[in-house]
Amino acid sequence: MKIEHVALNVEDPLAMADWYVENLGLEIVKQSKDSPYMTFLSDDSGRVMVEIYNNPVDMVPDYRNMNPLIIHLAYVSENPEMDKSRLVKSGATVVSDDLLEDGSHLVMLRDPWGICIQLCKRATPMLRKKKG
Repeated sequence: MKIEHVALNVEDPLAMADWYVENLGLEIVKQSKDSPYMTFLSDDSGRVMVEIYNNPVDMVPDYRNMNPLIIHLAYVSENPEMDKSRLVKSGATVVSDDLLEDGSHLVMLRDPWGICIQLCKRATPMLRKKKG
C-alpha cells in the first residue's frame, strides 16, 4: 500500500491553496469552491498529496500554538537558506534553523496560517527512486 494524502482542517483552504501553489510549487489536483472547500494539492512528483479543507463539523486545530513536533509538512529543499528567505518574504515565519552533525540542514517555518513547514536538505537523501 502507499499513502495517497494527508488531510488538514484549516481556516481558509482557498487562500492557503493559492499560497502553497505560488510559494511551494504545489499543484491543485482537485478543488471545490463550495464549503468545505476540499482542495487536493500535489507535489511535483505527482505521487504525494495534501488535502486541505474547512469542515465545521470539528474545530480547526490551533496550529499557531502547536509544537512543530506534533505536525509539520516537510519538503525537500536544495537550498534551505534561499527558500527560507523567499518564504519569509511571502508571509512565513521562522521557527528554527538547524545544521545537524551529519551535514543535513533543516529549517522550520510557519505558513501564514500557522501550519509548520520544514525545509529539508539531507546529507543523505531519504527518499528513494521508484523501482522499475
